[in-house]
Amino acid sequence: MKKLLLLGAFALLGGAAHAQEGFKLGGHIGAPVGDASKYSPFTFGIDGAYMWNIAKNFDLGVATGYSHFVGKDYDYRGGRYKSEDFGYIPVAVSGKYSFAKAPIFVGLDLGYGISVKDGMDGGLYAQPKFGYQKNNMELYLGYQTIGSRRDFERERIDNNFGAINFGINFYLK
Repeated sequence: MKKLLLLGAFALLGGAAHAQEGFKLGGHIGAPVGDASKYSPFTFGIDGAYMWNIAKNFDLGVATGYSHFVGKDYDYRGGRYKSEDFGYIPVAVSGKYSFAKAPIFVGLDLGYGISVKDGMDGGLYAQPKFGYQKNNMELYLGYQTIGSRRDFERERIDNNFGAINFGINFYLK
């Protein structure tokens, strides 16, 4: 009986860890870090990607979505200002490696973040991820970063907008 249960557990884990190919759609919420934490208390957004199984346990694809940073009051050089909401649309290549014996994965999205706010430039977009996958769903923890410039009071400020995100994606077949 123990052998049958052990065999069933390994079959379940192996089935959960197989590569996922196709379209995935989901969302994320997060806490801004670095320069973004000066201007925003939290972020949320949607994620979309199409993945192809390139090799055993490795998927490669294209990713996009939208990340929205909610504005807040902040101090700058002795003055008090209100930051408006701002957001980015990432256009990226996405890679994902699934471990064969466990339902976990690591991934990286790398590309360009397009700013949707006037006065803010887009920039390099990167998001390493670590997550758990099961059947047609994945949960992940990621660090999203976008290099950007911002016009402010007649000067251009270089910023690195980052966020630690928790997300969920569903594979649509």
